[in-house]
Amino acid sequence: MKLTRFTDYAMRTLMHLAAHRERLCSIAEVAQAYGISQNHLMKVVNDLVREGYIEGIRGRGGGIRLGMPASQINLGILVRHTEGGFDLVDCGSCIISPACRLTGILKDALAAFLAVLDRYTLADLMAKPEDFDAIFGIDRAAPAETSSSPD
Repeated sequence: MKLTRFTDYAMRTLMHLAAHRERLCSIAEVAQAYGISQNHLMKVVNDLVREGYIEGIRGRGGGIRLGMPASQINLGILVRHTEGGFDLVDCGSCIISPACRLTGILKDALAAFLAVLDRYTLADLMAKPEDFDAIFGIDRAAPAETSSSPD
């Protein structure tokens, strides 16, 4: 099983915003931090804003930040949203589907996968913020900067 790029970018964006919780970030900054497409990331961010995961501030000095506490962002719910309805196989037109038990087994496997994600939140991913500080070059001792580049 492989999650879509949309889900990957959603997770990365939320982690970046959680690491930089003291200030607004720009979409360009997040895209640059991960070396990913800014255009694709804009679609992801727009969806996350619509769903309330992210708050978008428009205009000069605007940017994005988490729209709710990291402890309220459940990974299972997020993946269900970003992946939409995802079946591991499409058995609709298969001639053996009336006799095949694979569909049920794969549904059980998917349910187990999501059950594990349901046990975790974004806060769990960010349990050791100092690890992210080093990666993103964050100095918690320095005064917080505000992103000046508009989205």
